Amino acid sequence: MRDTPKPFWSPLAAGTVLGLALLLTFVITGHGLGASGFVTRFAAQANEWVAPQATAENAYFGPFMKAGAPLLSWITWEVIGVLIGAWLGAKGAGRISVKVERGPRVSSGSRIGYALVGGAFVGFGARLARGCTSGVGLSGGATLAVAGFVFLIGFFAAGFAVSFMMRRLWQ
Repeated sequence: MRDTPKPFWSPLAAGTVLGLALLLTFVITGHGLGASGFVTRFAAQANEWVAPQATAENAYFGPFMKAGAPLLSWITWEVIGVLIGAWLGAKGAGRISVKVERGPRVSSGSRIGYALVGGAFVGFGARLARGCTSGVGLSGGATLAVAGFVFLIGFFAAGFAVSFMMRRLWQ
């Protein structure tokens, strides 16, 4: 890692590039961006490896298996590309490090625990909403779907409320 990392992109530049990537994704694949569907497909495939009969008969995972090879879906390649791109971008900017960012009165273990619980809630909510922030929010908003805007408003409102609560409790 370099002594001083490169500065972050400006929000305008990052938003413009994200918008162009979203447009390109729609043009090339006919799908928007998303990630939570990969986790579901991976869970379906992992269940099939362990208990194929039970997975085939499961009302939630069965349809993924009937559609065939859930890990060969476009969303798998998107997630792999995001991981590789994130690593290359962080490496190029000199921002690769392992650390736990936390407040002064929160231990690293507590911070990791909060992140895991919060991530589980967001993942559960993404499945209820039938997509994650990028799938429902960005791709839905780009197509002017009302659900996309309602989701983003709810997501940000909940995020601000929980952030406010956590700061009051732990700082």
